[in-house]
Amino acid sequence: MDKKGFPGIPVYDESSAQFKLVKETMNDGTVVDVIYRKGVPGKTREELDAMRARGERVPDFCYCPPLNPHTYEAAPGILCKQDECITLRDGVKIYADIYLPKDAPGPVPLIVSWWFSGKRQAEGADEWIVHGCPPDTVSKLAKFESADPAYWCRHGYAVANVDPRGVGNSEGDISSFGLQDGRDGYDFIEWAAKQDWCDGNVGMFGNSGVAMVIWRIAAEQPPHLKCIAVWEGTGDMYRESLCYGGIPSPYFNNMSLGDVACKGYIEDMPNMLLRHPYMDSYWESKIPRWENITQPAYITAGWCHMHVRGSFEGFRKIRSQKKWMRAHREMEWPDAYNPENLEDLKRFFDRYLKDIRNGWEFTPPVRLDVMDAYGFDFAIRRPEKEFPLARTEYRKLYLDAASGTASFEPFKTPSEICYDPDTEIASFDFVAPEDMEITGYMKLRLYVECRGHDNMDLFVWIKKYGADGKYIPVHCMEMEFRGAWGYMRTSRRELAPELSTDFNPVQAHRKDEPMEPGKIYPVDIEIWPHSRVWHKGEHLRIEIAGRFIKSDWMIDQIVGFVTDNGGRHVIHTGGKYASYLQIPYIPPKYRSGDYVVR
Repeated sequence: MDKKGFPGIPVYDESSAQFKLVKETMNDGTVVDVIYRKGVPGKTREELDAMRARGERVPDFCYCPPLNPHTYEAAPGILCKQDECITLRDGVKIYADIYLPKDAPGPVPLIVSWWFSGKRQAEGADEWIVHGCPPDTVSKLAKFESADPAYWCRHGYAVANVDPRGVGNSEGDISSFGLQDGRDGYDFIEWAAKQDWCDGNVGMFGNSGVAMVIWRIAAEQPPHLKCIAVWEGTGDMYRESLCYGGIPSPYFNNMSLGDVACKGYIEDMPNMLLRHPYMDSYWESKIPRWENITQPAYITAGWCHMHVRGSFEGFRKIRSQKKWMRAHREMEWPDAYNPENLEDLKRFFDRYLKDIRNGWEFTPPVRLDVMDAYGFDFAIRRPEKEFPLARTEYRKLYLDAASGTASFEPFKTPSEICYDPDTEIASFDFVAPEDMEITGYMKLRLYVECRGHDNMDLFVWIKKYGADGKYIPVHCMEMEFRGAWGYMRTSRRELAPELSTDFNPVQAHRKDEPMEPGKIYPVDIEIWPHSRVWHKGEHLRIEIAGRFIKSDWMIDQIVGFVTDNGGRHVIHTGGKYASYLQIPYIPPKYRSGDYVVR
């Protein structure tokens, strides 16, 4: 990053009509000038067709149909109250499409889908494709990453597809993943609960962006919000989206600014990262107030997904006495619309929105898929009582730079590996002495030195190789996924004691502390939650680079980092510089001789 901003991203200019500042009050009462960037007005179907004819890229969420309030039969047995107008507490008008079972004998419970993806994007598409799902799995009534009315209305539920403030024809400006989303969602839920078609029981469901907003709305505690299903939801926008490990990563968020149909302005978090580079009241307001979330919650986490940290943070930190976690290796879309998972979710909603005593409480609090190799899992939906698992044994794999290996036993002789951060990789191999399951939080303690610069950006991957040295990825949506990851900017090495544990170090991000020439620093790198088995003889490989190395995995294609490297990176091991990877080793639940139960 240079002083003028992030390469390829427009920099805030107070003299330009493309930007404006809005004074907003944060959680702690601080007033912050928040940067908004002019949105891109939505396109009509005709405009989209012309763009396609010219071979231009069509943004994902740019379709905006003209306002046309009316009620019609959207599919056999399903009514749609299109473009229902809702007035929020500050007078801003937003619009929603409400889908209802046509022949319901009376009011029904409601499932709300809330995000800026647009409420009828299928109308603007040549073909409505949900990645990872067979054609026609999801109807054109569904909002992206949300409940499908073609399923839920036929099971006695209403579904609301909402365009929040600033989206499509809704008035105002788009405020992303913060307090405004929470307040507006509260207003909508309380409005909906009073309508003659709703029985007063409201739930929320969605994955990815839709799930992320649910955290914020649930924290406002709308009285009629009876339960939430948060399937893949980032929590901390700074640590999990804009600035991984202190390394700026504004590009995915920036891309979304241009994809949304917005006649007004949209909150510009990339430019806010330039103005607010450290964790402060602005970024604190982008963390859900976990302690306020008390509703029954069904949460999922994808081991292969950028949302995995936030999903587990939510599960661990919300105060609900009724919460369930299901962790899997599938991508969010095929997982959300898989018939087995839909039926599972229906049991949850039937219990808490319809008060049907269907035995849902017998569902294990935690169900884990433990990944193995390619398309195979070591365990599927294994029942557990908590996360992290109470029987976890935290073991240290000590690194040896001289041999490029790792061992349970510390290395007495100091050694170092020196590499070019722009072209080379440092790696360490540990050979599993027996079948070894790792489930939970890893951390990497390194003793590092930078020769020729005052900072190191570190990108860490924990990968699996066979006894024959062959790389073994996980397959997800027929693409290769490498394994667990963690990143760190060493000038941000200070940890937040109030957030950190021995197994999960969390950086504070309150200041920069440049590295001094010739000085060796201990750093603790957070590795995001993971679950995988290494069989006897297989290699656990720790790879460390000074840059993000893209793979074919789809998420790798949409993220980007602004690194600050120079000189040579040095990792010290052995003796008083006992660098190690701490792993959450999971022993069998029961062992009798050669018989093992995991």
